[in-house]
Amino acid sequence: MGIWLMASPAIIGSEKIATDNAHIAGPIIASFAVISWWEATRSVRLYNLPVGAWLLLAPWVLQYQHTAPLVNDMVVGALVIGLSLVKGKITDQYGGGWSAIWKSKEQ
Repeated sequence: MGIWLMASPAIIGSEKIATDNAHIAGPIIASFAVISWWEATRSVRLYNLPVGAWLLLAPWVLQYQHTAPLVNDMVVGALVIGLSLVKGKITDQYGGGWSAIWKSKEQ
């Protein structure tokens, strides 16, 4: 979704404010998505929730003039929120954080 968001202004023809918004939000979404591929950093996917919410609000806050970028941001924002809430399968446990210090190994 982040890569599409970065490319979409050239494809659908957006005004400057929508283009700037897409060029800021797109790399953030893509970065958090790539980081969350690894099981130990899976929770980073949740960092995309505020970015997705921003994409839902941005057309009205920034007052987009055209319909295509408005629809694009709304669809991408909804998909980012929906996909960020999907939990991936975790097969291994790593470390345990600070709680591993006081928890016993048998648990």
